Amino acid sequence: MQRLHARYPFLEAARESVATEAVDLATVVEQDRAVVDRARQRVITALEDGETGEPHRDARIELLSYPVARVLVSMVDERILVRKYARAESATAYERFTADMTDETDLKSVESTGLKLADLLAEFDLEDAVRETGDGEGYRIDVGTYLPLAEDLWDDEWRLVNRPLAAGEIPVDETELLTLLREAIRGRIEDGLPFEVPAAIATALEDDAAEIRAVLADLELTQDIDTVVPDLFPPCMKALLDQIQKGEHLPHHSRFAITAFLTSIGMDTDEIVDLYRVNSSFGEEMTRYQTDHISGETSPTEYSPPSCATMQSYGDCVNKDDLCERIPHPMAYYEQRIDDADDEELEDWRGADGEDGQSASGD
Repeated sequence: MQRLHARYPFLEAARESVATEAVDLATVVEQDRAVVDRARQRVITALEDGETGEPHRDARIELLSYPVARVLVSMVDERILVRKYARAESATAYERFTADMTDETDLKSVESTGLKLADLLAEFDLEDAVRETGDGEGYRIDVGTYLPLAEDLWDDEWRLVNRPLAAGEIPVDETELLTLLREAIRGRIEDGLPFEVPAAIATALEDDAAEIRAVLADLELTQDIDTVVPDLFPPCMKALLDQIQKGEHLPHHSRFAITAFLTSIGMDTDEIVDLYRVNSSFGEEMTRYQTDHISGETSPTEYSPPSCATMQSYGDCVNKDDLCERIPHPMAYYEQRIDDADDEELEDWRGADGEDGQSASGD
């Protein structure tokens, strides 16, 4: 089994490699604990950190852990897990292939385990849909190919109305093209999940699936929260909300984080749009579009707020307190604060002063 396949297990060639080796998955999950342990780690790390963890030194174990991880995701059979797992696998792949394409210091390593841009385009049958511009500055992609790949990219820049379109083609630079390829990988991984797991395999993996369910229960965004008490918000979300109310401009990742958090705790689009009105650059149509997209109202995905690890990576993790040290997700923080609060502390600001929304920060 090639190290390239272990590094990029979503490739058709990787799947064929496993099939050629006549690997019996039932035997693997019963007898090869290292594969199962790595598979479980892939899924749990996907939930907690948004990536798939350190690869195993053994290429065979690393490659076989991928189909076993997909089995575990299918056994748990929760939509949020499917989404997070697919995103984590595609994020890991993106990190690897962008490194491959910029690494000029170890050509031997890249040649043996890396992917080239042409390889990825061929993998997804995009050779004819993507063309170099000829001036060395970028590429052109057919609009019919662009639209489904950019569907879940929520930043304004990906909207078709904000892209130049000529002769049925959209220009993209290399970074944008690689992002679209990441979305192609995510789509391939997510489309095949979940699937029916044979009973013998499910029995052998039940303890591992139970461990994943326990992690998911700790992290999952419960859908029955409909209480907005800003004083109980995690410090990161309280700070972002405060910036909104001061009319400060938030970068895309920060606006995504607070909007996804607010939709997850029960705020509707009208309420969130009203919060943003104080911003001098406020645009109602765009704000409404983004909020509806994040909440799943106009998209196939109901987006989750970023984990604490992601908030830290973007510099949005601020004013950490003792509870932050013990909890890996802003939603888990808020749920804990809600659970611990006395009834008199749980006055929803929408009921207290929701008519004008002026006290949303709890000040």
